[in-house]
Amino acid sequence: QVQLVESGGGSVQAGGSLRLSCLVSGSIASIVSMAWYRQDPRGQREQVAHITNVGTTTYGDSVKGRFTISRNDVKNTVYLQMDDLKPEDTGVYYCKAVLLGAAYWGQGTPVTVSS
Repeated sequence: QVQLVESGGGSVQAGGSLRLSCLVSGSIASIVSMAWYRQDPRGQREQVAHITNVGTTTYGDSVKGRFTISRNDVKNTVYLQMDDLKPEDTGVYYCKAVLLGAAYWGQGTPVTVSS
């Protein structure tokens, strides 16, 4: 069992930055990978960043060069650093933990980027 709690969302102007945090608890040693997803106001969901348990990262095309996913295992936290934010980045951001045969989701943290 894994529990995930996101934080750090808010409202910013275009070009600004936010850092999202995902606090992880439970069977941390069983996690294979972590990811950040977002759901835009139209309901479309996409994976924006992914990190494996050995540190390999991948990003969605729309955020490459602007977003960075990282982990601090001492703090049991996964981060999403978001720079040069654009209005199309607006949405609810969710943290996901993948285990063998299971996946767990947080409740999400909203991000609004204004022009």
